[in-house]
Amino acid sequence: MKSAISIPVTVKLSPFFTNFANVARRLDDAGADGLVLFNRFYQPDIDLDELEIRPNVLLSAPQALRLPLTWIGILYGRLHASLAATSGVHSAEDAIKLLMAGASVTMMCSALLRNGINHLRHTERGISDWMEQHEYESVRQMQGSMSQQRCSDPSAFERAQYMRAVKSLQHVLGRG
Repeated sequence: MKSAISIPVTVKLSPFFTNFANVARRLDDAGADGLVLFNRFYQPDIDLDELEIRPNVLLSAPQALRLPLTWIGILYGRLHASLAATSGVHSAEDAIKLLMAGASVTMMCSALLRNGINHLRHTERGISDWMEQHEYESVRQMQGSMSQQRCSDPSAFERAQYMRAVKSLQHVLGRG
């Protein structure tokens, strides 16, 4: 496609790949200008009383942020394509985290549907205030500062960290 057109090409991706890093690398090698992590698919439901398929739009929750945060943090600095974060972006803090992981842009839909378009002003003000408080002069300065390549503990993005988290959870629950 890139050889046939002159406009930028961005690919919306789902997280449902066996080897997501390989897919991202192949799209980058093919010339994708950007990757959107992660597209939410429409998922209908079945009404058991009426025996009909029903539309079911599920808005994201802030907890959905973790998946794009993880993959953007891992991919940042390893691809030429820009990285866009979607799913779970509800606040200034969410946007800041994703930018620090390496996102070039964050996308906010569910929060706007819930809170209205004026939520953007609140979010922008929150980002500006945070940047001023932490002495960041630009978004570019913070972008990728907490990516796997730049953070003080790169293993925090890896599976071994999951095992440490599970063990700490067991301790909190009194099972460890």
